[in-house]
Amino acid sequence: MAKIEQAANVNLVSRISAGTYVKGEIVSPNDLRIDGKFEGSIISEGKVVIGESAEVDAKIVCVNADVWGKTKGSFTVKDILAIKSDCSVEGELKVRRLIVELGASFNGSCKMISEQDYEKEAAEMRPKDQSRQAATPGGRKE
Repeated sequence: MAKIEQAANVNLVSRISAGTYVKGEIVSPNDLRIDGKFEGSIISEGKVVIGESAEVDAKIVCVNADVWGKTKGSFTVKDILAIKSDCSVEGELKVRRLIVELGASFNGSCKMISEQDYEKEAAEMRPKDQSRQAATPGGRKE
């Protein structure tokens, strides 16, 4: 029986490219890939990938994450955080499952959490005025 793999829709992946520096807050219902520099906070209902050339100093709340580059701060991950070989992670991890590859550098603390712990932390970080309604081009709510 052939295994069918679904390809990610690249239009649903937000990206901070190499050479780009962003400081602030990102709230996204989609996946996010960072190859540049980012400082601030990230809330994603998808996967966060920190690429090989990335430098991130942030509080990150997401469903899954892969770290290939350098990161400081904290991660709260609903499912799997994968720390890849040759990357550097400093900070506090709150995860359900953790993968640390040989050659990765991790300095900090790690706490294994439940899905309920994740939901509580994510709710605290979400903007209070966040709405799921689409905005019209003029910025008005429909």
